[in-house]
Amino acid sequence: QVRLVESGGGLVQAGGSLRLSCTTSGLNNGEYAMGWFRQLPGKRREGLACISRSGADTYYTDSAKGRFTSSRDKANNMLYLQMNGLTTSDTAMYFCAADSRILSYISLYRYCSGLEEFSDWGQGTQVTVSS
Repeated sequence: QVRLVESGGGLVQAGGSLRLSCTTSGLNNGEYAMGWFRQLPGKRREGLACISRSGADTYYTDSAKGRFTSSRDKANNMLYLQMNGLTTSDTAMYFCAADSRILSYISLYRYCSGLEEFSDWGQGTQVTVSS
């Protein structure tokens, strides 16, 4: 059974940084693409960054470009999201996700953009940015 657990959220001042982690179990990392999403209060969940199975390709949505960097440590079954220059608009619940069906960069884009949905999700970690 696939299990994803996010950590690293918390309260940070505007302009600060946070590094989120996603611990995975029950999946073969080499067979799953992974992604970071967030859900702002009262809004739909939005994609931020998605990494291919191999880790060679990463797709960033406009919400993440320039400030957020995602990486994965396949040996240790970890996924990370480094967030810099945080603003109050980044206050949200942040989720990691995994899916074994994503086989191409175009597919990575579709899933990260919300045109398709990842199959497995964590419970989320709250990020609150104060002004």
